[in-house]
Amino acid sequence: MSRADLFVVCKNPECGAEVSPYVTECPYCGTRLQKRAPKLDRALQPARRARRMPAPSLGRLRADEIPGIRADSGPFATAAIILGTCGVWVASRGGYINNPVNLLARGPLGGANPWWRVLTAPFAYVATSGTSQVGSGAYQFFTLLVIAVFGWLLERRHGALAVLAVFALGAIGGELVSALVWTGRSWGGANGGALALLCAWALPDLLARRAGRDYGGDLLGAGVVAAAMLALPLVRPEASPVAGGVGVLAGYLAGAGLARRQGH
Repeated sequence: MSRADLFVVCKNPECGAEVSPYVTECPYCGTRLQKRAPKLDRALQPARRARRMPAPSLGRLRADEIPGIRADSGPFATAAIILGTCGVWVASRGGYINNPVNLLARGPLGGANPWWRVLTAPFAYVATSGTSQVGSGAYQFFTLLVIAVFGWLLERRHGALAVLAVFALGAIGGELVSALVWTGRSWGGANGGALALLCAWALPDLLARRAGRDYGGDLLGAGVVAAAMLALPLVRPEASPVAGGVGVLAGYLAGAGLARRQGH
């Protein structure tokens, strides 16, 4: 059947209606017109739904693929800091450390207070008052949360070595200065390291805001978290306020150096 045959006339003389050539019975009187409907021409057949092409996906960013952008990598340094702290906590809870207070930094250094305690103090959240020697759960949780968030952000931007260096300056340096200038007290926890990571991450955005450029960080949220970290010594006696101040200073200096290296 050609395309010009747009209709056929019903065979019933009492009907005589013009109907589609692709039906087998007249829709008006029911007279059978043909045994089967003819096949549609290929040009008149409805177009088949095109198969959906898979969406393109990008692989992991390789080193030096895009200038100024670091290759994709996991937050290994940040995870190592958190796992090390959790390991000390488990060992203290399980009784594998006889006296967890011996992990804290105490001045004056030397003799009964060896210098290596400034290395263990950032990973030891031990209460210095009361009957329990392994308390400070809220202090440890909040500090590790800050380290996890801002350590991860800083590691994405500058890499693992930068995170370890900034954390060491704020945490170990803070405990060392605390033991030197404030003797007779025991200090522990990484409030200085957490503040150093936070400040090092936030400084490029602060510089961008000061210069009137766009930035993507939440400076207000970071400021609230920093204020809470600085206020921790008011409720936890083992958290050193001196270590917090050292952490802020170390984060500022480290952030300025990292920003200058990236050309900000």
